[in-house]
Amino acid sequence: MIDMLKAGVIVASVAALQAGVATSALANDPYGYRNGSVLLVSPDGDLLDYVPEEGDVVISRDRMGRRVLIDRYGNLVATEVPAETYFPRQREARAPAAYDEFGAPQPVWEDDGIVTGAIPSPGAVDRQDLGEPLPGMPSGGPDMAPPADQAPARTVTPEIPVKSNLSQLEITALQVFLDREGVSPGVIDGKMGQNVNKALVAWQEITGETIDPNNAEDILERLRLSGGLAITAYTITPGDAAGPYVAAIPEDYAHKAQLPALSFTSTTEMLAEKFHMDEAYLKALNPGVDFTIPGTTIKVVDPGQTRKGEVARIVANKGLKQVFAYGADGALIAAYPASIGSTDTPSPSGTVTVERIAFDPGYTYNPKINFQQGANDKVLSIPPGPNGPVGTVWMALSKPTYGIHGTPEPSKIGRTQSHGCIRLTNWDATELAKMAKPGVTVEFID
Repeated sequence: MIDMLKAGVIVASVAALQAGVATSALANDPYGYRNGSVLLVSPDGDLLDYVPEEGDVVISRDRMGRRVLIDRYGNLVATEVPAETYFPRQREARAPAAYDEFGAPQPVWEDDGIVTGAIPSPGAVDRQDLGEPLPGMPSGGPDMAPPADQAPARTVTPEIPVKSNLSQLEITALQVFLDREGVSPGVIDGKMGQNVNKALVAWQEITGETIDPNNAEDILERLRLSGGLAITAYTITPGDAAGPYVAAIPEDYAHKAQLPALSFTSTTEMLAEKFHMDEAYLKALNPGVDFTIPGTTIKVVDPGQTRKGEVARIVANKGLKQVFAYGADGALIAAYPASIGSTDTPSPSGTVTVERIAFDPGYTYNPKINFQQGANDKVLSIPPGPNGPVGTVWMALSKPTYGIHGTPEPSKIGRTQSHGCIRLTNWDATELAKMAKPGVTVEFID
């Protein structure tokens, strides 16, 4: 499938295309059609500086009903979009982005159904089936899917995995929207999975509304209203590049105990956590970039502001692998994917309370009361840091040795088991800890 969100905008009108406007019409002024009602999209994310000749392209439609231009070899040339979706108003409370002299954002810009940006890797582009065969090409291709606004809505439930037809960047937009709404999808990686599915259900509980996970136009409009574009520009600072960082994090707890701190191992790991991203996805959005150089502008997601509120009750659903935070009025404030217990070290049952909350905590390993790690048979003091066993937060529970905490491996949250505690991503654990206080009840349910 052609990944429509990976296409950039080209300037042209359908009438001009059908009339065979000369290629020189835009050669000297590639942005001359900016004030027109119709824009088009190039696969490389650039504004096209010419108008294809009438016989050079075939006009078809993608699965969202948008017009696309295909050359005689079957390659995507352009995608037609409304002009106002590419040049939306700037919004306040957004991370600053770089803009060219025409007001177009760099290096990435997405809104209202269009996302521009780098393609992660050659050959990774999914292409949509085109319903109109090209000259010299075999006929009998598959039928086109109806536009998104005509497609049947999908019902999302915790038990039913959602298979989405969205592109990777469209799924990114959905993940960013959910993160901004206080229902964490875990790491933002542009992939549809159970963490996204659970966040959708939690959002529906909070708002009473529903989202069709295949309706890109609805998702992108909600994203726009929630604070703007999913992907924005960020300039690496000297502090980002300086760290401190450690070369590697050893597996053995005895070796961990010998380090001064369990810091991040690289700038990319730190930035990925800062922006709630999967580290590999951050690198894919910025191919060839040296993240260690201050002043480098990169593409990152904009997860929005930290959730605010006062949590009165926490529910840890062991079956769903999800944590729910409720206010004093019983309303759901936030939800987070979690790793909760295992067969060997199950989480407790019933209701306990939060006894104390520690940020950037160290960790005391005691094999007599904790789990057995490697061959370690002595008490060890593990230094603090985001790559420590409990990450950046420890919320001690009234049941000894159990707590709610962060993790050095955010991509595994909701997909793996814990040693009996409630494990969240570092950013989710920090957000929850700042809304809670000692005395808050924590209920474990199956």
